[in-house]
Amino acid sequence: MQIDILSLFPDILKGPLNASIIGKAINRNLLNIDITNFRDYSTNKHHNVDDMPYGGGAGMLLQPQPIIDAFDHTQQVAKENDISTGRVILTDPAGKKFDENVAAELAKEEHLTFLCGHYEGYDERIKQIVTDEYSIGDYVLTGGELPTLVMIDAIARLIPGVLGNKGSAADDSFSSGLLESPQYTRPANFRGQEVPAVLTSGDHQKISDWRLKESLRKTYLRRPDLINYKKLSKKAIKLLAEVKIEEE
Repeated sequence: MQIDILSLFPDILKGPLNASIIGKAINRNLLNIDITNFRDYSTNKHHNVDDMPYGGGAGMLLQPQPIIDAFDHTQQVAKENDISTGRVILTDPAGKKFDENVAAELAKEEHLTFLCGHYEGYDERIKQIVTDEYSIGDYVLTGGELPTLVMIDAIARLIPGVLGNKGSAADDSFSSGLLESPQYTRPANFRGQEVPAVLTSGDHQKISDWRLKESLRKTYLRRPDLINYKKLSKKAIKLLAEVKIEEE
């Protein structure tokens, strides 16, 4: 996958994008990320990229010219490498909620471009190049770099081959619609707290049932809004009933 990021502050992005899972994915050529500072495309002699809003108001707005010109350049490079235009994502508090389903959808794309906003907002005319607007939550950040990092991390781990264990992404919270069950590792007894006996029993069916039940328990207690009763199996419905009785 090719990812382009248009940002005024590339240094915010470089560290996280070159570390851990994403850094390894880049080294293995599963992912390529290019960051473009759209200030470099300003035609203003002072390289300004913002100006006061027409009609008055607080703050400054990003101008369309530097962003559109920077975008055109990245698209030309992509075209030269036989990469499609792909989706163009604007990070915006007014956008649709970004979640695991959106991440899975975007992970199938060949090319994604992220536009990182800043200041008070942006000139509405930049939307001529935008295909999607997403928000990571109902709060305001100083810029679009952090939401972009969050979205890229969620997307990248769903690209085939990025995670070493094929089952890791499928087992994670939200992938199944439920929160992940509690997990344990060595030692079996830590300061008097023991790993649940079922996990050391070697009985794979019992372990699977325990994990499903505890996943249902955690979701029921912490995020009951995530439970889609229509999608639960008969076994899950039975286990959830047991959880409700146990928690009453």
